[in-house]
Amino acid sequence: MDIKAKISELTDKIKNDKDIGKKFQADPVSTVEGLLGVDLPNDQVEKIVDGIKAKISLDKLGGLFGKK
Repeated sequence: MDIKAKISELTDKIKNDKDIGKKFQADPVSTVEGLLGVDLPNDQVEKIVDGIKAKISLDKLGGLFGKK
């Protein structure tokens, strides 16, 4: 599994689907496991969750600095 590619894919899904976004905010680990369709150890899923949160934060910062 290409983790970087999965983080990008899942970030897009979370940002573009408000229902998934709400689920991610409420329970990120379960949401990511559901989107992956694989039950991974929590420490691995938490790393993916952290990557998604970081990517979402960077995307928001990019919007603040002139991206429209």
